[in-house]
Amino acid sequence: MAVAVELSDALLEDAKVAGAAEHRSVPKQIEYWARIGKAVLENPELPLQVIQDTMFSLEEAKAGQLAPYAFG
Repeated sequence: MAVAVELSDALLEDAKVAGAAEHRSVPKQIEYWARIGKAVLENPELPLQVIQDTMFSLEEAKAGQLAPYAFG
C-alpha cells in the first residue's frame, strides 16, 4: 500500500546519501530506517547490531540462503 508522506529536504538528502552507500533507493532507505527504528523501539534491550544482523538473517532466509548449523 503506497501512502504519500511529506518529508523534509534534509531527510531526503540524508536518505539519498545513505541509500547510495547501501545500494538502496531513497524510498527503500527510508523504509529501512523505519523498520530499524520500529525494531529498536520494540526491543530496547537489544543492541542495534543484533537487530540489524537479525533483520539481515531473515532476508537471507526468505531468499533461500540457508545452511545447516552443526552444534559442537
